[in-house]
Amino acid sequence: MNVIEAINLTKIYKPFWKGGEVKALSDFSIEVPKGTIFGLLGPNGAGKTTFIKILLGIAFPTSGSAKILNEDISNYKIKNKIGYLPENHKYPNYLTGEQVLKFFAELSGYENENLSQKIDEMLDVVKMKRWKKTKVKNYSKGMMQRLGLAQALLYDPELIFLDEPTDGVDPIGRKEMRDVLSNLKNEGKTIFLNSHILSEVEMITDSVAILNKGKLLKTGTVAELTINQQICDFEIETGLNSEQKSILNEHFKIEYFNDKKFSASISGIDEANKIIDFIRAQSILIKTISPQKNTLEDYFISVIQENEDSLNDNEGTKILGGEK
Repeated sequence: MNVIEAINLTKIYKPFWKGGEVKALSDFSIEVPKGTIFGLLGPNGAGKTTFIKILLGIAFPTSGSAKILNEDISNYKIKNKIGYLPENHKYPNYLTGEQVLKFFAELSGYENENLSQKIDEMLDVVKMKRWKKTKVKNYSKGMMQRLGLAQALLYDPELIFLDEPTDGVDPIGRKEMRDVLSNLKNEGKTIFLNSHILSEVEMITDSVAILNKGKLLKTGTVAELTINQQICDFEIETGLNSEQKSILNEHFKIEYFNDKKFSASISGIDEANKIIDFIRAQSILIKTISPQKNTLEDYFISVIQENEDSLNDNEGTKILGGEK
């Protein structure tokens, strides 16, 4: 079951004055399965927040459709099953952390005779219970993020939107928040997050999508996107002699780390098997074979740069005399 389904969503912002239209989303389609942690990545202005606002009914699409929990997003009743932590959220400075949660619970019509107990539970989850009587004007940025997460979880939602949840949180706090999100996933919750801290996204998400200037560029699991299938690392039991190295170098593109480790640029599985067959024919045991892995940040930068170069080339073509 998909908790989120978006089909050809397009959002065009039209200012009051003539011209200057901004296409924040363009034919954007995506699916998010139940019980997963999904990351939406993109540079500033990519359309990430616009997409979340459309799903939450804060903004309306120019065209296309979307569903949450198998209900059209126009059905306001689904909001009872959604938690939301916006970016740069603000709370009244004169309220304590406990009062903030009570205020938002009452504002949303939350009905629970044991509200105080529930608030304590949520503050305990985010390690903020000891500061529940402290006014938020004395909270650090990280403490505000924790309080915002508690507010998003207060109603036991099935789907949780988190916009930059670890912004301003120290490394220990980020680890604790990752643990909270993992526990929520284990409970069957679905988490949709935006974050510029790609190392965090890489550690916690099941799958991601990369968005730039309103267009979906790539989607897949973190493993699928970061593994470089064209380069394999080999570790062998004993070293290669100079003749064996010479033969490998003659037929393949090889880089040596040392006698017992080397990497090979390969065109596909057939070429990888040829290297394996040669090594085994030398009566040498192969300990490990693994495709090289990029970081998610490296992959993200390369995808965005490739897209920007393509857009610049297209724009240059138009300036020089029209489409090719």
